Amino acid sequence: MASIAVENVTLHFPIIGVGDRSVKNTILNFATGGKITKNSGTMLVTGLQDISFCLQNGDRLGLIGHNGAGKSTLLKVLAGIYHPTQGAVTVQGRILSTLNITLGFEQEATGYENIILKGRLLGLNAKEIESKVDEIAEFTELGKYLNLPVRVYSSGMLIRLAFAVMTALESDILLMDEVIGTGDARFIHKAEKRLNEFMNKAKIMVIASHSEAVIKEFCNRALLLKNGTLFAFGEVDEILSIYQSDEYQN
Repeated sequence: MASIAVENVTLHFPIIGVGDRSVKNTILNFATGGKITKNSGTMLVTGLQDISFCLQNGDRLGLIGHNGAGKSTLLKVLAGIYHPTQGAVTVQGRILSTLNITLGFEQEATGYENIILKGRLLGLNAKEIESKVDEIAEFTELGKYLNLPVRVYSSGMLIRLAFAVMTALESDILLMDEVIGTGDARFIHKAEKRLNEFMNKAKIMVIASHSEAVIKEFCNRALLLKNGTLFAFGEVDEILSIYQSDEYQN
């Protein structure tokens, strides 16, 4: 049984050592459209404000909203990267996040060694990793490059390796920031089937996307954010309609 309960979550980013004039530029670095406030002379950017919702087995939630609405910030809270300033997130089940999928690769280690390292970072034991190495290696189509340090890889090769490792794993809860790209047009068709299978394995999925087609294809619920607040939550078609309405756009 997997579940996510988000209760009255608020997240503040303190901005230290900046004046009022430069705070807007600082906010851009956080990629958030949150509100700006002051607390005892310290600038605060509110990335999320009083967010609450629950997900159960079978839920496929799409996060939608303008750039800076708080989609990626909310994903990072669910992943445990950010801890709420107020409120609580209660998660039941194993989480797998595709945020920064190349994070954790050791540049001087070979492709094969990085498969093992990445697997360990994601919580697999030695036996579990060993059972998946050959399948991952075959899927990447990187051949002899897997015996070389990943520092010699192109960005597309590195993404391909990360994609193969990530989609070989199983989880109760899957968090995604946009659909994973593979960096190689020829590889996309092969990757699409694997990605669909990967997404369908999860008991709960939360995906942030600007693509209405992706939200309609993969999700049965949607959450609309605006300036870090929950604007609407419900069935996909209903929320997409609200997203396009003057009520949200103005």
